[in-house]
Amino acid sequence: MAKFFMYGKYSQEALKGMSAERTKKALELIAQHGGKVSSMYAFLGKYDIVLITDFPAVANVMKAAIALNKLTGIAFTSFPAITIEEFDKITA
Repeated sequence: MAKFFMYGKYSQEALKGMSAERTKKALELIAQHGGKVSSMYAFLGKYDIVLITDFPAVANVMKAAIALNKLTGIAFTSFPAITIEEFDKITA
């Protein structure tokens, strides 16, 4: 599994649908695409939310991001991440 940070930006429509129930549906949708959310945070600024996730492949996170946009109206920008230890090995 690879780590991905999924940064989301709410649309006006997405703000209207905010609820704990929608969050539950979003987590289920991520699991349906092979992913797992390790943590979620709300932001103020350029992005409104970040999900720290694990997915088996880039295709899975892309499918999940599209499905989440359809479900919630939140547009996601996803970035793969590696640990500093892995980065040090790559750059050695």
